[in-house]
Amino acid sequence: MSLDFGRHLKDWRARRRMSQLQLALAADVSARHVAFLETGRARPSRSMILRLGDALEIPRADRNLMLDAAGFRPAYTARSSDTQTMAPIRQAIAHMIRGHAPYPAFVFDRHWTVMDANVTGEAMLAQFGLTRGDSFIDYLLQPGRGASLVENWAEVARHLLLRLRLESAHLGGDVLLDEAANRIAADPALCTAIRPDGDMPPVVPVRVRLGEAVFPMFSAITHFGTAEDIALADTKIELFFPADEATERLFRDMMASQQS
Repeated sequence: MSLDFGRHLKDWRARRRMSQLQLALAADVSARHVAFLETGRARPSRSMILRLGDALEIPRADRNLMLDAAGFRPAYTARSSDTQTMAPIRQAIAHMIRGHAPYPAFVFDRHWTVMDANVTGEAMLAQFGLTRGDSFIDYLLQPGRGASLVENWAEVARHLLLRLRLESAHLGGDVLLDEAANRIAADPALCTAIRPDGDMPPVVPVRVRLGEAVFPMFSAITHFGTAEDIALADTKIELFFPADEATERLFRDMMASQQS
């Protein structure tokens, strides 16, 4: 059991590119103890596994695997969103996205599947032919879709590529996110504009084409960073904001059309 845990620990330390000493300092333990845990010479306590998981920023599902490998019960669950326990969370999310109106707000899972939206968000989804349960990434990466929908697609695609790779790296690798990133990187129309090793800018404006007009907007994404539930920890809330008066009017008109 301890040896299996040691393999998990060594793997995650390598993924985070941390030496045994760096991990020891981050987790407030000795480098000797980290070495013994990796080789199976020492058996970890439950609290030590959770401490190392925090230091390595290991996703909760993988922390459960490490706990299991060491002979402990899982620490994290993936509750259904419709349970009574999750009611306060549902209310908080609903309050957040409703309060963002008339600007659009969306709730996504880890793979950018639409879970919820406010009234203006629902209007935007309808404009794109999307609904809840659809993957926004799959939609956007259909051949020619990004370039036809977004005027500055090369710039947005670069930002999206970096974000997908960062999210996958945080998760220790995610097949769907990696596949989406690879699809962007392989697009010959974008290869001269994309610099995967560049810095991610703080905000990338998205110039969305609707009919004959172009509407600039930008967004902010928030996470439940301290969530102890696996599914909730992967939930993203994206809030869009207008970048000019015309987009402001567009959002208000969308909201009014949904309420009429």
